[in-house]
Amino acid sequence: MARKKIREHQAKRLLREHLKRLANLDLEIVSVLIDENSDLNKLAIEHNWLNGKLVVKPDMLFGQRGKHNLVLLNATLEQVKNFIAEKMGKEIQVNNAIGILTHFIIEPFIPHKEEYYLSIVSNRENTTVLFSNSGGIDIEEHWDQVAKIEVPTFVNLKDIDLTIFRSQIPESIQSNVINFVCSVFNVFEDLDFNLIEINPFAVDSNANCLPLDLVAEIDTTARFKNQRKWGNLDFPHPFGRRLYPEEKFVQQLDEKTGASLKLTVLNPSGRIWNLVAGGGASVIFADTVADLGYGTELGNYGEYSGAPNEEETYHYAKTLIDLATRNPDGSPRALLIGGGIANFTDVARTFKGIIHALKEYKQKLQQANVKIFVRRAGPNYQTGLKLMRSVGQEIGIEVQVFGPEVPMTHIVPLAVEWIKSNPISI
Repeated sequence: MARKKIREHQAKRLLREHLKRLANLDLEIVSVLIDENSDLNKLAIEHNWLNGKLVVKPDMLFGQRGKHNLVLLNATLEQVKNFIAEKMGKEIQVNNAIGILTHFIIEPFIPHKEEYYLSIVSNRENTTVLFSNSGGIDIEEHWDQVAKIEVPTFVNLKDIDLTIFRSQIPESIQSNVINFVCSVFNVFEDLDFNLIEINPFAVDSNANCLPLDLVAEIDTTARFKNQRKWGNLDFPHPFGRRLYPEEKFVQQLDEKTGASLKLTVLNPSGRIWNLVAGGGASVIFADTVADLGYGTELGNYGEYSGAPNEEETYHYAKTLIDLATRNPDGSPRALLIGGGIANFTDVARTFKGIIHALKEYKQKLQQANVKIFVRRAGPNYQTGLKLMRSVGQEIGIEVQVFGPEVPMTHIVPLAVEWIKSNPISI
C-alpha cells in the first residue's frame, strides 16, 4: 500500500462524483483550484457561484490552516483576490515544514450552526470510523466526545449498529447524516482511499451534508483498477519538501515516456538503495527493509515499470547509482536490483540499461563498498541474470543473482546482513 495525500479540491471532486454514482446523492460540492496562472475573472464567468460569498484557503497538503490565519471566510470575490495576491508565493512555516504557498482552493461559503466530524481510516485488519457532533478546529479538545466504530474487512458500514453515532444527531436530520456517513464510507471503499477526514461537515437548511474541510489519502497501488474512476488525479509532494535535482530529472524522464519512472530520495546517506521494477514490488521491498529494522538506512523509494527501453533504464539506473555511491566512508552499502515476475517486460533488455550504468560507475561502486543483490524473473530473465553475473566479474563487484527459485524479497535480508558487517577502510 502506497498512501499518497491528494489536494482537497481533488478529494471533494471525487466525493461529489462518486456519491452521486454510488448513493444517488447529488450534493452541491463545488470548488476551483487556483495557482499563479489562474484568471479569476474568467473563472467567475464560468462558475457563477464565484460571485457569491466565498471561502478561500491554501490547498497544499497541510492542516491547521485556520489556526495559522490562512482561511478567509464569508468573503467577496474581490476580497478573495486580495487574499490570494497577498499570500501567493509567500514563504510560511507550518510546524516544522517551511514552504511556498502556490495553490489555493475557493468554494462557496455555507452558512451553518452545527459542525460534525467524520474520519475513516484503513487499517491492516479493519477500517476505523470516527464521528462527533463537535467538529471544527477544536476537535482535539473534545476528543472524548468522538465515537468510534471498527468495521471488519468486507463488511459495509450500513450493516453495523450505528446507535453510538445516532445518539449525537438531532432526530430531524438523523437519517440524512447517517446516510451521508455510510455513503462516504462506500466511496472510501470503492476508490481505495486510505484516509478521509472531514472536519467539519455541516448540514444546510435542506438537510444536505456538505464537507467544509477535507483531508484525504489514496492507495496509489490501486491505480490499475481505479484510473478511470479517479480521473485526472495528481499527487503533489508534501508541503515544504523541495525536490532533489535527481528527483526532478527522473520526473522529466517519466513525463517523456509511456513507461513509469519514479524516484523519491528518503535518506541521501542511506546504505540500502532499491532499483526495483514494478510499483507493487517497490512497496514490498521498502516495507521489508523497514520490517527488518533498517528503514532509516533506506536511501530511496522508487520504481521503473511499463517496459522502459534500454536508454530510459540506463538514465534511471545511472541517476540512482550516482546517489548510492556518493561520499564513500568505507561502510558497506547494498544495491537491490529486484522485482517480481514480469508479465511483458523484457528483463534482459532493461538489464542492459542497468548494466551500462554499472560499468560506467565501476570505480565509484568499488570506492563506496557496494554489494549488489539481484532477484528478477519474467520474459528472457535467464539471459538477464546471466548478464548480471558477468558484469559483476567484469567490474570487480560482488553480485549475488537469483531468479524465480526464491521469493522476491529473498535478497533483502542478505543486503541487511551485508551492511551490518564491519566497515572496510578505503
